[in-house]
Amino acid sequence: MLTLRLFAFIAMVTGVLKLLDIRLLDLFKSVFDRPKSIRDQVNEVTNKKKKNFLRREVEEITEIMRMTGREDKIPVIFIACGVFAIAGAVIASMFNNVYMIPPLAIGMMFVPVWYVKLTASHFKKDVSEELETALSIITTAYIRNEDIVTAVEENIAYLNPPIKDVFTDFLVQLKLIDSDVNKAIAGLKDKVDNDVFHEWCDALMLCQQDRSLKTTLTPIVTKLSDIRVVNSELELMLAEPRKEFIIMALLVIANIPIMYFLNKDWYDVLMHTAVGKIILSVDIAAIFISTAFVVKLTKPIEFKR
Repeated sequence: MLTLRLFAFIAMVTGVLKLLDIRLLDLFKSVFDRPKSIRDQVNEVTNKKKKNFLRREVEEITEIMRMTGREDKIPVIFIACGVFAIAGAVIASMFNNVYMIPPLAIGMMFVPVWYVKLTASHFKKDVSEELETALSIITTAYIRNEDIVTAVEENIAYLNPPIKDVFTDFLVQLKLIDSDVNKAIAGLKDKVDNDVFHEWCDALMLCQQDRSLKTTLTPIVTKLSDIRVVNSELELMLAEPRKEFIIMALLVIANIPIMYFLNKDWYDVLMHTAVGKIILSVDIAAIFISTAFVVKLTKPIEFKR
């Protein structure tokens, strides 16, 4: 009965939104992107007033997607959050546990957010590896011919996206828009969020004034290899506590079906009485709250110069 009521409520809300021609994404934006007063903006800048939790999460996810070049997937993430929240409410209603609907719906709503946070490091790792290869071969060619345009043209076919797209835009800028090399390098610098790449671009602009400085490019590229090694070691260290937490959370959830076989009376109390349902809801809430802290505390560290 509870499940049917929940489905009826979801269908009613969906119908109302459809009749009013309101998109779910626009609804999210109206909730989280409301204009702030000047006082609120000043308080946030001066750290006198912290942003609320939901606004911080939305801004962090938006920034991660922008930095990893997946801005077009931002609406998909927000829609996935809504779908997961509805799925959590449906699952809780299937167990006929009204107390479990809020923690399970809210907790599952953040699953796509946590997925983006944990996979962002892998995306950045792939970009860093491709960046290391690109800078290495381009730097070698530039030291040989002392012409950055020729160096990029010779090696553009060996590069892979998204780094290939960055250097392709660099060539288009120089050949079809503006032949100012320093201006093109400055534009190139803004397209990749990597400190070593920014240092390489700065050194490359200096090389346009003094070609003898081209020998400074190779040590800068070498930093990428060193940073990759350090980040790999840090990632292994952070993976251990995350793995232990996952095992413990699975054991807590696995206790429920195990209890059915060990002591059916206890299982009935847990699943079919008000006290048991409240205890189960508290356990679910504790798991999701702990997950939020684990994701935050074991977030990969970005090693910078």
